[in-house]
Amino acid sequence: MAVWDDLVGQSRVEEQLAAAARDADALVTAHAAGEPAPEASKMTHAWLFTGPPGSGRATAARAFAAALQCVSPDRALGGAPGCGFCDGCHTTLVGTHADVEIVRTDLLSIGVKETRDLVRRAQLSPAGGRWQVIVLEDADRLTEGAGNVLLKAVEEPAPRTVWLLCAPSLEDVLPTIRSRCRHLTLRTPPVEAVADVLVRRDGIEPELAQAAARATQGHIDRARRLATDERARARRSVVLKLPLRVDDIGGCLKAAQELVDAAAEDAKQVAEEIDVKETEELKAALGAAQGGRMPRGTAGAMKELEERQKRRRTRTQRDSLDLALTDLTGFYRDVLALQLRSRAALANTDVRDAIERIAHDTTPERTLRRIEAVLACRKALDRNVAPLLAVEAMTMALRG
Repeated sequence: MAVWDDLVGQSRVEEQLAAAARDADALVTAHAAGEPAPEASKMTHAWLFTGPPGSGRATAARAFAAALQCVSPDRALGGAPGCGFCDGCHTTLVGTHADVEIVRTDLLSIGVKETRDLVRRAQLSPAGGRWQVIVLEDADRLTEGAGNVLLKAVEEPAPRTVWLLCAPSLEDVLPTIRSRCRHLTLRTPPVEAVADVLVRRDGIEPELAQAAARATQGHIDRARRLATDERARARRSVVLKLPLRVDDIGGCLKAAQELVDAAAEDAKQVAEEIDVKETEELKAALGAAQGGRMPRGTAGAMKELEERQKRRRTRTQRDSLDLALTDLTGFYRDVLALQLRSRAALANTDVRDAIERIAHDTTPERTLRRIEAVLACRKALDRNVAPLLAVEAMTMALRG
């Protein structure tokens, strides 16, 4: 299985990355042999992967990183880098390669301190691989200060260092950084392609795979979760009933409270699974006896961990709310499709009766205003508006 097999519906991007990987291999081979580097090369030191959620930005970056580290003996016989089986490919894909740093955050932002650590690492020569590769999956979460720190490293990279940045759009990255990167845009994968992957890779029943892929409109990770997690399907079902519950002010406020409470419960579940383990591991590392008191001078480290866990709970709650709002947007998109007699297939066929009812009782203009209300709620959450306040404003705007 080649490293590119996980890229779903991205044939154009795959071709570009494969060509760059071949040229990168030629550069390293020429350097090792003391020969001059090829003049024309599709390889560069900084890349920016953009695309809508679920398009596979991080997957593409990881696949490219694996191809850059490929050490398959078949390359000497004309084989392309990125076999998927050699030690370089395998360790990169599972996240254990010594020269590949994969950075993702479960917090709201990436700060200056973390970025400086990355920049220092980027100045090192590869320890054993062919390139030093930094994959930054959440480049859109860099603070302004962190972006300025990164800029210097992207402007003047080490000879065999490659930066792979991922963000939803060009506007999410500082102009000074994106102007120094080669830009690749990924598209939303076709529903049929996502369903096929769920059947082949995850062993999901074809009917369930098709329903999950259609409901998530090509978002691979969400489709996989929806097809494999009964709780995810139950939460989605509750969200899709919300448009029928906002006929009066009481219903609006109750629906908003339930939506926020569900997101808070998601954050609590994540905290229960991770926070206790992290705390115990830190206590052990700091030398605390089993069930005993912490040693002197360790209060600062424990407080820093608690603050990090609090920020992670905040992001988890916002991510859960954002997922619910995405499902709600899809519902009204289906309503609008029926009102305009569009040929586009409905995403939420399991609630077709509710969609038809609202489509019959309202106008396309009203549906567009409701979609705008959902999008405004997402923007408000991005700007740190209190979740309950933002969701209540949205449900009131959705009222018939």
